Amino acid sequence: MDWQSESPELWAFLESLHCGDVLSGTVAAIERFGVFVALDDGPAHPTLPGVGFIAIPELSWRHIDAPTDVVQVGQRVSCEFLQFDTHNAEARLSLKALEPDLLQAFADRTPVGQELRGTVEKTVPIGVFVYLGDGIVGPIPSKELYGRPTVSPAEDFEAGQKIAVIVTEIEVPARRAFLSRPKGPGVQVS
Repeated sequence: MDWQSESPELWAFLESLHCGDVLSGTVAAIERFGVFVALDDGPAHPTLPGVGFIAIPELSWRHIDAPTDVVQVGQRVSCEFLQFDTHNAEARLSLKALEPDLLQAFADRTPVGQELRGTVEKTVPIGVFVYLGDGIVGPIPSKELYGRPTVSPAEDFEAGQKIAVIVTEIEVPARRAFLSRPKGPGVQVS
């Protein structure tokens, strides 16, 4: 569809937006691929439930299982404008851009080498994932659990178990934090 000629008011509105603008609206529809937002200041979209669209990764810094973990239809939201999607004639938005980055905050307050306590979230063949709070989950590879590869971390760890960990690396751009177990005598699995 030639949005520029078919819906000139919508096209003009979207062209007037700038990256970083904060827009408000109401969640109009939730789909498995994202959330449509009816913007307060924009015209109605001729074919979509809203002129604004939030892709799943832009809903939250935390891991979510479904968009409804973050928003509900009818909820008022404020979002940052990311870009004008000329193919769909919609404003691509970010809800998380207006929230503090939890991994960056963790990196700012946690030096590499610091010992923390966490909760085993799950065990997998290659290691365990440990929840440290504030949405931060880091892996401990099997070789870091025992100093050598192991058959199965599930033999010694179970979900919900509290353990001591050492922060070995934090990669904010890649959205990862890596962990290991403290070394030395007396280290116990609790």
